[in-house]
Amino acid sequence: MPTLTQTSKKASVLLWTVQALLAALFLFAGVMKLVMPIEAMARPVAFPGWFLRFIGVCETLGAIGLVLPALLRIRPSLTPLAAAGLVVIMCGAVVVTLQGGAIAPALVPFVVGLLAAYVAWGRTRIAPIQPSARRRAVLQPAS
Repeated sequence: MPTLTQTSKKASVLLWTVQALLAALFLFAGVMKLVMPIEAMARPVAFPGWFLRFIGVCETLGAIGLVLPALLRIRPSLTPLAAAGLVVIMCGAVVVTLQGGAIAPALVPFVVGLLAAYVAWGRTRIAPIQPSARRRAVLQPAS
């Protein structure tokens, strides 16, 4: 029977894998929304150009937030917040896809949203990452 540490290590490895994959996906999607011409991003539901750029910035920052704080162990509590923000974006993507009349393609943002929710929950409850010992010493007041 696996011990708690073995289970926690497996969960941490799985979380890191999901975080890296989601970060790559959102970084690609976000940067594409920032560099593509607005006309090329025509969808079944038309959004203003500023809104598409805003979503691109949010996705790019979310991708960075999924990995960087946890990797550097500087404010790792930002990682589940980034994941939660990406869940909100994916909820919107599911709704917009369904409004366009396509049910099957809505499964993609739905699954991505579930994975982001898993990261948010996992980094909060299952395998949270602690700040580095050096950072903790700086942040804690002297008694």
